[in-house]
Amino acid sequence: MLTFTVNLDVDTAVAKLSEAVAAVPMGLVAHINGQANAAKRGLTVPADQILEVFRPDFAIRVWQADKRAGIDIPLRIHVYEAAGKTHVAMRSPMEVFLPYASAELDKLATELTPIFDNILASLTPYKEAS
Repeated sequence: MLTFTVNLDVDTAVAKLSEAVAAVPMGLVAHINGQANAAKRGLTVPADQILEVFRPDFAIRVWQADKRAGIDIPLRIHVYEAAGKTHVAMRSPMEVFLPYASAELDKLATELTPIFDNILASLTPYKEAS
C-alpha cells in the first residue's frame, strides 16, 4: 500500500485529487465523506474521505479479464487525518489485481499505474517522493 502525508488539510487534498481525476481523465465514481456522514448522526470524527476512481472502458476490460475482479473496482484513494496530519493511502493497481493471477489484469494494471501516479502527483509531497 502506498501511503504518504501532505501539508494540506483533508478537504484541500481531496479537492486537488478530484481536479486531477478529471484532468487525466478518469471518473470520480464516488466521494465518500466519512466525517460528514458521521455528523448526520450527531457524531464527530476526524476527517476521513474516500475517492472511488475508475472509467467504464477500464471496467469492461476488468470484467472481460476476470469477472471476479469486479469486486475490486473502482480503485480507491483514502484521505484521512491522524495525529494532526493529513495522510493519503492507495493500493496500487498491480496490488489490487495481483490475487487474480491474470496476464490481462497485469497489463491493465501497468496502464493504470501512470494514470494514478499522475493523480497522486497533484499533491506536492508525492511528486517529491516519486
